[in-house]
Amino acid sequence: LNNRAFKFGMGEDWKSRAITEIEKHSQELSSIGEQIWRHPELSFNEHKAHATLSHFLETKGFCVDRSYLGIETAYRATYGDKTGPNICVICEYDALPDIGHACGHNLIAEAGLAAALGIKAVLESDGSPQGTVTVMGTPAEEGGGGKIKLIEKSAFEKIDVAMMVHPFPFNMVRFSCLAIICIKVTFHGKAAHAAAFPWKGVNALDAAVIAYNNISLLRQQMKPTWRVHGIITDGGCKPNVIPELARMEYYLRAPTKGEVEVLYSKVMACFDAAAKATGCDFEVMETDSFYENVVTNPVLSNLYEINSNSLGVTFLSGLQPCGSTDMGNVSHVVPSIHPFFAVGDGSQANHTREFTAVCNTPAAHHNTLIAGKAMAMTAIDVLAIPGLLEQIKEAFHKDEDVKLDEV
Repeated sequence: LNNRAFKFGMGEDWKSRAITEIEKHSQELSSIGEQIWRHPELSFNEHKAHATLSHFLETKGFCVDRSYLGIETAYRATYGDKTGPNICVICEYDALPDIGHACGHNLIAEAGLAAALGIKAVLESDGSPQGTVTVMGTPAEEGGGGKIKLIEKSAFEKIDVAMMVHPFPFNMVRFSCLAIICIKVTFHGKAAHAAAFPWKGVNALDAAVIAYNNISLLRQQMKPTWRVHGIITDGGCKPNVIPELARMEYYLRAPTKGEVEVLYSKVMACFDAAAKATGCDFEVMETDSFYENVVTNPVLSNLYEINSNSLGVTFLSGLQPCGSTDMGNVSHVVPSIHPFFAVGDGSQANHTREFTAVCNTPAAHHNTLIAGKAMAMTAIDVLAIPGLLEQIKEAFHKDEDVKLDEV
């Protein structure tokens, strides 16, 4: 089997078989996406989604480990002969508070199931390539770092490549998903009667306001790819009491871990200056696992783009910051891709109620299954083309060298 024979012979037959399998189950897959959409669940509480997805994979002949590695709403489903490449398709399924599936994780799960069915159909066919498909159900992307916990428990140790897709206002293969650190800051002052004895108080809210303004002024000297955003979550109890406590929450993002560390030191100086100016003490607590930037494997992304093009999908070119994800951490341990696929008319942005609404439309489900087909086709390339996995891993190790140089 050479590359030419793959392209014009068995390879195209296998891809057609995967597409046919996905289309055969399209109504069932979209129904699952809708079911998860109608029952949004928050990080590490995705019990209905976990049960629904696990049950579906069990009924389709996968070996499913529920509550995988002791994480209650994680799962792993596998099919294959445990020889050849192990292709991991990742599902997310947690929602956001108040606004539900405003990041479309119901569609991520739907696309993951679709890709898994397509890959399995090829693996179980006569003359099929050898390999394994692993479906990894990863909770708590929106806070909690479910994938990071799975990495820490060696869940990706025997995985060769990992892939997932994500809904977005438009199609993108290559982009900049930023590294992020999340912090909570508490200023401690001293309470006093604001009218009778204000000089006896130490105003923690003043410290928070100064810190907020310091950071806003800092933005002029930030790199264009850096992002800092925060809120004051507690500013006191009554107007006539000098606030003895003020709390803030901030997200710091940059293209690499090294740049986040530089940005962190600058933001800490803003908090420190505010504390000194007001006579307050302050403490900082990291509230979540560190999300790494996404490293897109160039070989895998090229394959995904070619396969998507064959399905009629076109992509925006260029790079732009697109938030943060714990898939970034996965991309630092195995070769990975995390393409975006379009839902809506381009005007609905992630994390809005409008985006929630478009994540359960016939058009969104249609585009989701196209993305699932493209993942399956890309996996078939990896499984069947001789030497391709070695090229993917070589590119991954080159990225590793770049990352070491940046630190």
